[in-house]
Amino acid sequence: MPDTLTTRALNRATLARQLLLRRSPLSPLTAIAHLGGMQAQAPLAPYTGLSTRLENFKPEDLSTLISERHVLRAHLYRQTVHLLTAEDYLDFRPLFAHFGVRGVRAYYAKDLADAPIAEVPVLARTLLKGTALTRAELGKLLAQQWPKADPSALAFTATSQLPVVQVPPRGLWGARGQVTVALAEDWLGRAPSVSPPDAVMRLVLRYLGAFGPATVSDIQTWSGLTRLREVTDGLDLRVFRGEDGAVLLDLPDAPRPDPDTPAPPRFLPEYDNLLLSHTDRTRVIPHDRPVPLPPGNGSTQGTLLIDGQWQATWKLTGADLHIHPFIPLPPATREAIAAEATHLPALD
Repeated sequence: MPDTLTTRALNRATLARQLLLRRSPLSPLTAIAHLGGMQAQAPLAPYTGLSTRLENFKPEDLSTLISERHVLRAHLYRQTVHLLTAEDYLDFRPLFAHFGVRGVRAYYAKDLADAPIAEVPVLARTLLKGTALTRAELGKLLAQQWPKADPSALAFTATSQLPVVQVPPRGLWGARGQVTVALAEDWLGRAPSVSPPDAVMRLVLRYLGAFGPATVSDIQTWSGLTRLREVTDGLDLRVFRGEDGAVLLDLPDAPRPDPDTPAPPRFLPEYDNLLLSHTDRTRVIPHDRPVPLPPGNGSTQGTLLIDGQWQATWKLTGADLHIHPFIPLPPATREAIAAEATHLPALD
Protein backbone atom coordinates (compact mmCIF):
# COMPACT_ATOMS: atom_id res chain seq x y z
CA MET A 1 0.00 0.00 0.00
CA PRO A 2 1.53 3.40 -0.99
CA ASP A 3 2.45 5.83 1.77
CA THR A 4 0.03 8.72 2.32
CA LEU A 5 1.26 12.31 2.05
CA THR A 6 -0.64 15.01 3.89
CA THR A 7 -1.41 18.35 2.24
CA ARG A 8 1.26 19.97 4.40
CA ALA A 9 3.79 17.32 3.36
CA LEU A 10 2.96 18.05 -0.28
CA ASN A 11 3.38 21.74 0.41
CA ARG A 12 6.86 21.35 1.84
CA ALA A 13 7.93 18.93 -0.89
CA THR A 14 6.78 21.33 -3.62
CA LEU A 15 8.39 24.34 -1.92
CA ALA A 16 11.67 22.44 -1.78
CA ARG A 17 11.49 21.62 -5.51
CA GLN A 18 10.59 25.24 -6.25
CA LEU A 19 13.67 26.52 -4.37
CA LEU A 20 11.40 28.36 -1.93
CA LEU A 21 12.34 26.77 1.41
CA ARG A 22 15.85 28.19 1.21
CA ARG A 23 17.60 30.18 -1.48
CA SER A 24 19.58 28.08 -3.91
CA PRO A 25 23.15 28.62 -5.10
CA LEU A 26 22.11 27.51 -8.60
CA SER A 27 22.89 29.81 -11.49
CA PRO A 28 19.88 31.53 -13.13
CA LEU A 29 20.28 29.36 -16.23
CA THR A 30 20.32 26.13 -14.22
CA ALA A 31 17.39 27.29 -12.09
CA ILE A 32 15.25 28.11 -15.13
CA ALA A 33 15.99 24.66 -16.54
CA HIS A 34 15.22 23.00 -13.19
CA LEU A 35 11.87 24.80 -12.98
CA GLY A 36 10.97 23.76 -16.51
CA GLY A 37 10.63 27.42 -17.43
CA MET A 38 8.96 30.36 -15.72
CA GLN A 39 5.69 32.14 -16.42
CA ALA A 40 6.51 35.35 -18.29
CA GLN A 41 3.28 36.91 -19.53
CA ALA A 42 4.35 39.88 -17.45
CA PRO A 43 7.80 40.41 -19.00
CA LEU A 44 9.71 41.12 -15.79
CA ALA A 45 8.00 38.48 -13.63
CA PRO A 46 10.93 36.02 -13.89
CA TYR A 47 13.24 38.59 -12.27
CA THR A 48 11.04 38.61 -9.16
CA GLY A 49 10.67 34.84 -9.35
CA LEU A 50 14.42 34.29 -9.43
CA SER A 51 15.20 36.88 -6.76
CA THR A 52 13.00 34.98 -4.32
CA ARG A 53 14.63 31.64 -5.19
CA LEU A 54 18.35 32.24 -5.70
CA GLU A 55 21.30 33.45 -3.68
CA ASN A 56 22.94 36.65 -4.90
CA PHE A 57 20.66 37.03 -7.91
CA LYS A 58 21.17 40.23 -9.92
CA PRO A 59 18.73 41.33 -12.66
CA GLU A 60 21.58 41.91 -15.12
CA ASP A 61 22.42 38.20 -14.89
CA LEU A 62 19.10 37.28 -16.48
CA SER A 63 19.21 40.16 -18.98
CA THR A 64 22.56 38.87 -20.18
CA LEU A 65 21.21 35.34 -20.63
CA ILE A 66 18.36 36.71 -22.74
CA SER A 67 20.59 38.99 -24.81
CA GLU A 68 23.06 36.18 -25.45
CA ARG A 69 20.20 33.83 -26.45
CA HIS A 70 20.76 31.24 -23.74
CA VAL A 71 17.17 31.78 -22.56
CA LEU A 72 14.17 33.15 -24.43
CA ARG A 73 10.54 34.18 -24.15
CA ALA A 74 7.98 32.24 -26.17
CA HIS A 75 4.52 30.70 -26.01
CA LEU A 76 4.63 27.10 -24.82
CA TYR A 77 2.78 25.55 -21.87
CA ARG A 78 -0.94 26.31 -21.86
CA GLN A 79 -0.25 28.56 -24.88
CA THR A 80 1.10 31.22 -22.50
CA VAL A 81 4.41 33.09 -22.59
CA HIS A 82 7.20 31.38 -20.67
CA LEU A 83 10.87 32.06 -20.08
CA LEU A 84 12.76 28.92 -21.11
CA THR A 85 16.26 27.76 -21.82
CA ALA A 86 16.99 27.64 -25.53
CA GLU A 87 17.46 23.86 -25.35
CA ASP A 88 14.13 23.26 -23.61
CA TYR A 89 12.25 25.42 -26.08
CA LEU A 90 13.74 23.64 -29.07
CA ASP A 91 13.10 20.19 -27.60
CA PHE A 92 9.63 20.81 -26.15
CA ARG A 93 8.12 23.09 -28.83
CA PRO A 94 7.26 20.25 -31.28
CA LEU A 95 5.03 18.70 -28.59
CA PHE A 96 2.78 21.78 -28.68
CA ALA A 97 2.67 22.44 -32.43
CA HIS A 98 -1.00 21.43 -32.76
CA PHE A 99 -2.19 23.93 -30.16
CA GLY A 100 -1.86 26.86 -32.58
CA VAL A 101 -4.56 25.73 -35.00
CA ARG A 102 -6.89 25.01 -32.09
CA GLY A 103 -6.47 28.52 -30.72
CA VAL A 104 -7.03 30.15 -34.11
CA ARG A 105 -10.24 28.23 -34.69
CA ALA A 106 -11.50 29.04 -31.22
CA TYR A 107 -10.80 32.76 -31.12
CA TYR A 108 -9.96 34.18 -34.55
CA ALA A 109 -11.61 32.12 -37.29
CA LYS A 110 -14.38 34.67 -37.91
CA ASP A 111 -11.82 37.50 -38.25
CA LEU A 112 -9.78 35.74 -40.93
CA ALA A 113 -12.35 36.23 -43.70
CA ASP A 114 -10.88 34.51 -46.78
CA ALA A 115 -7.44 33.84 -45.30
CA PRO A 116 -6.80 30.05 -45.07
CA ILE A 117 -5.52 29.04 -41.63
CA ALA A 118 -2.87 26.76 -43.12
CA GLU A 119 -1.53 29.29 -45.63
CA VAL A 120 -1.04 32.26 -43.30
CA PRO A 121 1.99 30.82 -41.44
CA VAL A 122 3.57 29.78 -44.75
CA LEU A 123 3.66 33.39 -45.95
CA ALA A 124 4.59 34.62 -42.46
CA ARG A 125 7.64 32.36 -42.40
CA THR A 126 8.84 33.98 -45.61
CA LEU A 127 8.22 37.47 -44.21
CA LEU A 128 10.08 36.67 -40.97
CA LYS A 129 13.02 34.91 -42.56
CA GLY A 130 16.19 36.62 -41.37
CA THR A 131 14.40 39.44 -39.57
CA ALA A 132 12.18 40.30 -36.58
CA LEU A 133 8.80 42.03 -36.78
CA THR A 134 6.30 43.39 -34.30
CA ARG A 135 2.85 41.85 -34.40
CA ALA A 136 1.49 45.03 -35.97
CA GLU A 137 4.15 44.96 -38.67
CA LEU A 138 3.58 41.30 -39.42
CA GLY A 139 -0.21 41.72 -39.51
CA LYS A 140 0.05 44.66 -41.89
CA LEU A 141 2.26 42.71 -44.29
CA LEU A 142 -0.02 39.67 -44.21
CA ALA A 143 -3.05 41.88 -44.85
CA GLN A 144 -1.56 42.81 -48.22
CA GLN A 145 -2.28 39.23 -49.26
CA TRP A 146 -5.64 38.95 -47.46
CA PRO A 147 -7.06 42.52 -47.21
CA LYS A 148 -10.48 41.39 -45.93
CA ALA A 149 -8.97 39.76 -42.83
CA ASP A 150 -8.21 41.53 -39.56
CA PRO A 151 -4.43 42.17 -39.37
CA SER A 152 -4.30 41.24 -35.67
CA ALA A 153 -6.02 37.93 -36.39
CA LEU A 154 -3.56 37.27 -39.20
CA ALA A 155 -0.60 37.96 -36.92
CA PHE A 156 -1.98 35.67 -34.22
CA THR A 157 -2.71 32.94 -36.77
CA ALA A 158 0.90 33.10 -37.94
CA THR A 159 2.71 33.34 -34.62
CA SER A 160 0.59 30.70 -32.89
CA GLN A 161 1.51 28.12 -35.52
CA LEU A 162 5.15 29.02 -36.17
CA PRO A 163 8.02 28.38 -33.73
CA VAL A 164 8.74 32.04 -32.96
CA VAL A 165 10.43 33.70 -30.00
CA GLN A 166 9.98 37.16 -28.53
CA VAL A 167 13.25 39.04 -28.93
CA PRO A 168 14.82 41.81 -26.82
CA PRO A 169 14.56 44.52 -25.68
CA ARG A 170 11.24 43.19 -24.34
CA GLY A 171 11.98 41.15 -21.24
CA LEU A 172 15.23 42.94 -20.38
CA TRP A 173 15.53 44.60 -16.96
CA GLY A 174 15.20 48.37 -17.25
CA ALA A 175 14.19 48.23 -20.92
CA ARG A 176 10.88 48.41 -22.74
CA GLY A 177 9.75 47.23 -26.12
CA GLN A 178 6.80 45.95 -28.09
CA VAL A 179 6.34 42.24 -28.62
CA THR A 180 8.68 41.54 -31.53
CA VAL A 181 9.05 38.03 -32.89
CA ALA A 182 11.66 36.11 -34.88
CA LEU A 183 11.78 32.56 -36.15
CA ALA A 184 13.38 30.32 -33.52
CA GLU A 185 15.53 28.67 -36.18
CA ASP A 186 17.02 32.08 -37.07
CA TRP A 187 17.32 33.36 -33.51
CA LEU A 188 18.97 30.23 -32.13
CA GLY A 189 20.61 28.79 -35.23
CA ARG A 190 20.07 25.17 -34.24
CA ALA A 191 17.47 22.40 -34.22
CA PRO A 192 15.94 20.15 -31.52
CA SER A 193 18.39 17.63 -30.06
CA VAL A 194 15.92 14.90 -28.98
CA SER A 195 13.02 13.04 -30.58
CA PRO A 196 9.43 13.86 -29.51
CA PRO A 197 9.05 10.60 -27.50
CA ASP A 198 12.21 11.41 -25.56
CA ALA A 199 11.14 15.04 -25.19
CA VAL A 200 7.80 14.19 -23.60
CA MET A 201 9.51 11.86 -21.11
CA ARG A 202 11.96 14.64 -20.26
CA LEU A 203 9.07 17.06 -19.83
CA VAL A 204 7.25 14.76 -17.40
CA LEU A 205 10.40 14.17 -15.35
CA ARG A 206 11.15 17.90 -15.34
CA TYR A 207 7.68 18.63 -13.99
CA LEU A 208 7.94 16.10 -11.18
CA GLY A 209 11.37 17.46 -10.26
CA ALA A 210 9.94 20.96 -9.93
CA PHE A 211 6.33 20.42 -8.79
CA GLY A 212 5.99 16.88 -7.45
CA PRO A 213 4.70 14.73 -5.95
CA ALA A 214 1.78 15.08 -8.36
CA THR A 215 -1.00 13.34 -10.23
CA VAL A 216 -1.05 12.74 -13.97
CA SER A 217 -3.82 15.34 -14.09
CA ASP A 218 -1.46 17.85 -12.45
CA ILE A 219 1.17 17.32 -15.16
CA GLN A 220 -1.47 17.85 -17.81
CA THR A 221 -2.77 20.99 -16.09
CA TRP A 222 0.73 22.51 -16.07
CA SER A 223 1.65 21.59 -19.61
CA GLY A 224 -1.64 21.54 -21.46
CA LEU A 225 -0.75 18.14 -22.96
CA THR A 226 -3.02 15.08 -22.68
CA ARG A 227 -2.63 11.28 -22.58
CA LEU A 228 0.39 11.53 -20.31
CA ARG A 229 -0.53 8.43 -18.33
CA GLU A 230 0.87 6.49 -21.27
CA VAL A 231 4.17 8.22 -20.55
CA THR A 232 4.20 7.91 -16.75
CA ASP A 233 3.39 4.19 -16.97
CA GLY A 234 6.72 3.69 -18.71
CA LEU A 235 8.81 5.57 -16.14
CA ASP A 236 10.41 4.38 -12.91
CA LEU A 237 8.45 6.49 -10.41
CA ARG A 238 7.53 6.22 -6.77
CA VAL A 239 3.83 6.12 -5.92
CA PHE A 240 2.11 7.84 -2.98
CA ARG A 241 -1.46 8.57 -1.97
CA GLY A 242 -2.91 11.95 -1.12
CA GLU A 243 -5.25 12.50 1.80
CA ASP A 244 -8.10 12.34 -0.71
CA GLY A 245 -6.87 9.01 -2.10
CA ALA A 246 -5.40 10.50 -5.28
CA VAL A 247 -2.47 8.62 -6.81
CA LEU A 248 0.65 10.79 -6.59
CA LEU A 249 3.76 10.12 -8.65
CA ASP A 250 7.27 11.26 -7.83
CA LEU A 251 10.91 10.85 -8.67
CA PRO A 252 12.35 8.16 -6.36
CA ASP A 253 15.12 10.34 -4.90
CA ALA A 254 13.40 13.76 -4.94
CA PRO A 255 13.38 15.79 -1.70
CA ARG A 256 10.37 15.36 0.57
CA PRO A 257 11.16 17.41 3.69
CA ASP A 258 9.60 16.96 7.09
CA PRO A 259 6.16 18.66 7.04
CA ASP A 260 7.26 20.76 10.05
CA THR A 261 10.17 22.30 8.13
CA PRO A 262 9.93 26.11 8.49
CA ALA A 263 8.87 27.98 5.35
CA PRO A 264 9.95 31.65 5.34
CA PRO A 265 7.88 34.35 3.62
CA ARG A 266 8.47 34.50 -0.12
CA PHE A 267 7.46 37.19 -2.61
CA LEU A 268 6.20 35.77 -5.91
CA PRO A 269 5.37 37.68 -9.08
CA GLU A 270 1.86 37.79 -10.51
CA TYR A 271 0.95 34.40 -11.89
CA ASP A 272 3.94 32.39 -10.67
CA ASN A 273 3.69 28.80 -11.89
CA LEU A 274 3.76 27.54 -8.31
CA LEU A 275 0.15 28.74 -7.99
CA LEU A 276 -1.05 27.42 -11.35
CA SER A 277 0.48 24.02 -11.93
CA HIS A 278 -1.72 21.56 -10.03
CA THR A 279 -5.30 20.51 -10.64
CA ASP A 280 -5.85 20.60 -6.87
CA ARG A 281 -4.11 23.77 -5.70
CA THR A 282 -4.79 23.34 -1.99
CA ARG A 283 -1.16 22.47 -1.25
CA VAL A 284 -0.36 26.20 -1.72
CA ILE A 285 -3.78 27.92 -1.89
CA PRO A 286 -5.90 27.30 1.22
CA HIS A 287 -8.82 29.45 0.00
CA ASP A 288 -10.89 29.97 -3.15
CA ARG A 289 -9.38 33.25 -4.37
CA PRO A 290 -8.49 33.25 -8.09
CA VAL A 291 -4.82 33.75 -8.85
CA PRO A 292 -4.50 37.41 -9.90
CA LEU A 293 -3.04 38.57 -13.20
CA PRO A 294 -3.09 42.36 -12.81
CA PRO A 295 -1.77 44.57 -15.60
CA GLY A 296 1.89 45.36 -15.12
CA ASN A 297 5.41 44.33 -15.96
CA GLY A 298 5.78 41.73 -13.24
CA SER A 299 8.15 43.55 -10.91
CA THR A 300 5.86 45.77 -8.84
CA GLN A 301 3.08 43.49 -7.57
CA GLY A 302 2.32 39.88 -6.92
CA THR A 303 1.49 37.25 -4.33
CA LEU A 304 3.11 36.49 -0.98
CA LEU A 305 3.65 33.10 0.62
CA ILE A 306 3.31 32.95 4.40
CA ASP A 307 4.18 29.60 6.00
CA GLY A 308 4.31 28.21 2.47
CA GLN A 309 0.81 29.27 1.44
CA TRP A 310 -0.57 32.17 -0.58
CA GLN A 311 -1.89 34.39 2.19
CA ALA A 312 -1.30 37.95 0.95
CA THR A 313 -0.74 40.15 -2.06
CA TRP A 314 1.90 42.84 -2.40
CA LYS A 315 2.35 45.99 -4.44
CA LEU A 316 5.14 48.51 -4.88
CA THR A 317 4.15 52.13 -5.36
CA GLY A 318 7.37 54.02 -5.89
CA ALA A 319 9.52 53.02 -2.93
CA ASP A 320 6.51 52.08 -0.76
CA LEU A 321 5.65 48.41 -0.32
CA HIS A 322 2.01 47.61 0.49
CA ILE A 323 1.09 44.19 1.89
CA HIS A 324 -2.55 43.07 1.87
CA PRO A 325 -2.81 39.94 4.05
CA PHE A 326 -5.76 37.58 4.15
CA ILE A 327 -4.96 36.50 7.73
CA PRO A 328 -3.74 38.27 10.89
CA LEU A 329 0.03 38.66 10.89
CA PRO A 330 1.89 38.37 14.21
CA PRO A 331 4.79 40.81 14.80
CA ALA A 332 7.42 38.14 14.12
CA THR A 333 5.85 37.35 10.74
CA ARG A 334 5.73 41.06 9.86
CA GLU A 335 9.43 41.35 10.66
CA ALA A 336 10.23 38.32 8.52
CA ILE A 337 8.24 39.79 5.61
CA ALA A 338 10.07 43.11 5.92
CA ALA A 339 13.43 41.32 5.86
CA GLU A 340 12.42 39.26 2.85
CA ALA A 341 11.25 42.37 0.99
CA THR A 342 14.84 43.58 0.78
CA HIS A 343 15.43 40.87 -1.85
CA LEU A 344 12.88 42.33 -4.27
CA PRO A 345 14.87 43.59 -7.26
CA ALA A 346 12.78 46.74 -7.58
CA LEU A 347 13.83 47.78 -4.07
CA ASP A 348 17.56 47.78 -4.87
